[in-house]
Amino acid sequence: MDPRPPDPARGAHRTRPIEAYGLIGDTRTAALVSDAGAIDWMCVPRFDGGPLFGRLLGGSAAGTFQVRPLEGRAPSRRRYEPDSATLTTTWDTSSGRLTLADGMVAEIAGRLLPTNLLIRRLSAQGGSVAAVVDFDPRLGTAQRRPRWERRGNLVVCRWGPTAVGLRSAPDLAVEPGRARTVVVEPGRPVTLVLAVADREPLVHVDPTAAWRLLLEDQRRWQRWARDIELESPHRDLVVRSLLTLRLLTYSPSGAPVAAPTTSLPEELGGIRNWDYRFAWPRDASIGIGAFLGVGKMEEARHFMGWLLHASRLARPRLPVLLTLHGTRPHRERELEAWPGYAGSRPVRVGNGAAEQHQLDGYGWVLDAAWLLTRAGHPLYSETWRAMRGFADRVARHWRYPDAGIWEMRGPEAHHVHSKLMAWLALDRAIRIAQDRGAPARHRRAWQDERDAIAAEVMHRGFDPVKGAYTRSYGSDDLDAAVLVLPLLGIEPPGSPRVHGTIEAIQRELDASRPLLYRYPPGRDGLTGSEGAFLPCAFWLVQALAGAGRHAEAADRFTELLALASPLGLYAEEMDPTTRHHLGNYPQALTHAALVQAALSLRCSGSERA
Repeated sequence: MDPRPPDPARGAHRTRPIEAYGLIGDTRTAALVSDAGAIDWMCVPRFDGGPLFGRLLGGSAAGTFQVRPLEGRAPSRRRYEPDSATLTTTWDTSSGRLTLADGMVAEIAGRLLPTNLLIRRLSAQGGSVAAVVDFDPRLGTAQRRPRWERRGNLVVCRWGPTAVGLRSAPDLAVEPGRARTVVVEPGRPVTLVLAVADREPLVHVDPTAAWRLLLEDQRRWQRWARDIELESPHRDLVVRSLLTLRLLTYSPSGAPVAAPTTSLPEELGGIRNWDYRFAWPRDASIGIGAFLGVGKMEEARHFMGWLLHASRLARPRLPVLLTLHGTRPHRERELEAWPGYAGSRPVRVGNGAAEQHQLDGYGWVLDAAWLLTRAGHPLYSETWRAMRGFADRVARHWRYPDAGIWEMRGPEAHHVHSKLMAWLALDRAIRIAQDRGAPARHRRAWQDERDAIAAEVMHRGFDPVKGAYTRSYGSDDLDAAVLVLPLLGIEPPGSPRVHGTIEAIQRELDASRPLLYRYPPGRDGLTGSEGAFLPCAFWLVQALAGAGRHAEAADRFTELLALASPLGLYAEEMDPTTRHHLGNYPQALTHAALVQAALSLRCSGSERA
């Protein structure tokens, strides 16, 4: 218990919509900043570390770092600095305008800098503005208060091997857990710098120097964005998605984290709350395609490098998901004391899907390898050996049921999407072999099995009554993941079966245009329901463009872009009625699907201003 009386400067916290948060990051971890200037989620020192500020899921006991005007007004403007990862929030108050700039330093190589360096700067225009600084760190799932001490203009908080240091200029005499009021005067900004150390010395950075570092980092991001090869009337939102994908890449290993959060609900108050702070080979492969499509070869190669490293211990089996360092995740567990976002429980850490068999991942990985080869980057010998092993495993195991792309916690089945991706795996292995070489017996075996998959899927996976490919053999349910069909080559993209499948999915999985459910709601063995799945809506754009229905694709893409958060970010799902975002946020898969949808429109020449 905290013996201190309530501090009126701290104000009351209310649950904010998921889309009210912006993302800042340093490619090692990330923070979610609300439209009230509160960092309510930040894990240290990595995406999958313990939360330092966890109020998003754990309530006030889990800590926050809030900087806001004392008046408590809603912001008048929020935006990223153009083509960068620096977020600004502006409030118009009765005495003047207050602007908060938030960012983290990504490039630390060659300099004595902490692994995580967070900078927050308040500036005033038109008059002095009273502001509140509430620094309340609580580390880990146990929400532990720190042992802290002051060393001049530095507050050091410790939890065993982890420490953070907060400096301010001017000195605000901040105390952890107690809100501090400060008057910000025009021309005299207030800068707060938070440094993080984990099992290493705590490096302190002067606030003026830290601000210069952030401006340098901002210019570095802008140079990175300028090199994106994309002409589109929607370039700003596509670039924002690419920046988000880059921020969600763990730079020490190249691993793409699916999202920086855990347990943001797919249904408010429901149990569909999962930990996405891991790397899925499927998502990495889709990211390769997104980066290759805009000329970012280095990022694509880094993703493939991570795939090669991360899968080395399990080959020829491809793990469903891995930690950022390529190891097996810890067992999934529930945090009983955490109330969850808007009362959505349980809050989970770890992900039980790691135990599943998912056949489709092999198809995504081999397709990514083929895209690299086609782009003029032949595979190294070790990479090709790994890909051959994956193809051989698909040839031997495609006849078995699997858990499917949606990771249902129930019996395995013969999922049509999984079979389609198995076909893709073998098809791409055959194509790479034409460039890279492979024993003739391998090529013959791959071709025989590829043709057998096509014959079986066309016979057992197609429902002639619906005129569409279904979710699994013997089922009449549909699956939006089957929208990959016109992009593969197993069927001609303009065939009646392809068009029939697209039409049936649009009709039966409609969640209020332009949204789609991924499968019929309530048919996954879990209680409750879920929102519309945003990646599927972008996959429909790709499918329509691939099937030659360019005008329809362009219209849907424009409608989907209008559903972005105010900062251009997307969660995993969306409530079809309220249009509030649901699920972990921001979601790498959604942003990669957006980029690929934009590329499909560029290729078809169908984008509209």
